[in-house]
Amino acid sequence: MSIWFPFLLTDWLGIRKPELKDVACVFTAAVKGRIIITACNALAAKQGIQIGMVLADARALVHELEAFDDKPNRNAKLLQGLAEWCIRYTPFVSIDLPDGILLDASGCTHLWDTEAHYLAQISKRLKELGYTNKPAIADTIGTSWAVSRFSTQEFVVAQKRQYYALLSLPPAALRLEQSILDRLNKLGLQKIERFIQMPRSVLRRRFGENLLHRIGQAMGDVPEVFNPIVIVPEYEERLPCLEPIKTAPAIEIAIKKLLEQLCSRLKKEGLGLRSAELKGFRIDGKIIRTSIGTNQSNNDVQHLFKLFALNIDKLAPGLGVELFLLTANKVEPVIQAQDKLWITQSDLQSPALSALLDRVAGKVGIAAIRRFLPQAQYWPERAIKKTAALSENSNLPWHNPLGRPIHLLHQPENIQVTAPIPDYPPLIFIYKGKKHHIKKADGPERLERSWWLEDGEHRDYYIVEDDDGCRYWLFRAGHYSAENSRWFIHGFFA
Repeated sequence: MSIWFPFLLTDWLGIRKPELKDVACVFTAAVKGRIIITACNALAAKQGIQIGMVLADARALVHELEAFDDKPNRNAKLLQGLAEWCIRYTPFVSIDLPDGILLDASGCTHLWDTEAHYLAQISKRLKELGYTNKPAIADTIGTSWAVSRFSTQEFVVAQKRQYYALLSLPPAALRLEQSILDRLNKLGLQKIERFIQMPRSVLRRRFGENLLHRIGQAMGDVPEVFNPIVIVPEYEERLPCLEPIKTAPAIEIAIKKLLEQLCSRLKKEGLGLRSAELKGFRIDGKIIRTSIGTNQSNNDVQHLFKLFALNIDKLAPGLGVELFLLTANKVEPVIQAQDKLWITQSDLQSPALSALLDRVAGKVGIAAIRRFLPQAQYWPERAIKKTAALSENSNLPWHNPLGRPIHLLHQPENIQVTAPIPDYPPLIFIYKGKKHHIKKADGPERLERSWWLEDGEHRDYYIVEDDDGCRYWLFRAGHYSAENSRWFIHGFFA
């Protein structure tokens, strides 16, 4: 499905100057010694002002008209910015000068419940920004373009209904040249329904191949090229190769050159990368890629190269790589810490520790390295939080007055328990088919849920030790019930 937004380029000045929101505004440019209107907002258009009109004539119609000098490529820059803004609704957005934006909404509309709601949401947001728009949605680009510009009724064309949506529209809705439109009008074919059912041979002989081509695009019988805009990352380096690269040493040289260029830019701005991706474009059209991540922002070429070197043997250059692309996906300021002269004990801010963790993550994966910080929560699942940065700290101390196990299960697991009386520690529990006889126990410790976050039962925790000397953290969910008491194991002590 495609969405087409033709814009009346209504006063982008209104965003910066709210006082002009209800004022007729025009843009002007000097053409052959005369000041000509190049664009106007909706309010000016309603009062009879048209593009191409001389400014003096326009002021005679509207005395309070506000005029501003037009800028080169203003429409293109404005549409480019609006198209980038629309990426929040779909990853594929294209522009069509002088006043159109095209969105490929395939697989996106269900996130807004229906296509109509999806369309209304985008249109409403654009109007709030000051841009008058008339959107439409259809299966093909040609139909959505035609309906948005020439239809006054149907803005959401049902699937496979583009033929019926086009019948009542004029031939100009098919994006035809003016010479073809003149011939159609001369023959009295002012509606698409009057000639769309004619034999193809007749239409080709009288109006040329382009008319059939445009009809095919609108109906979906002929594919239409869609060129989405690409937002170039701010920190990206390219290295084209004179000859295709096939060997690992040549790939290493390419990576070093890219890192030198990228890190030189980052150092000048006081930045370092946290994650980066290397892409290699092979001559057979395939793309090879690898990525790295760091625990602290880093712009050291040698260290970053060692991280990439761990994955070079996994890259398959095939018949050769003709272009390398290095992108810094995430950058952060580099904080230069002052060296401590008299304290030799290392800490988490040590560059050596950060470099070691980066190399370990490159070999076994970042998921194998986990760091946790305490949170002000008594509920065990929320008492700690995971952090990816070594620089992140918490002002809360690790508070453990009653003892907590070193290893907590991700989710508590059910166990079978024999308990004599309420609030008495269990005598026996069975976990994964193994029976544990409890020799020592401590508890209960009752923990209540955060009622403002979730509903549920409280927990009564016990620290127990079996006859093998192993200690476990068990709890009963809710109050004791002789028929239906639910017990769980939540952790293991060292």
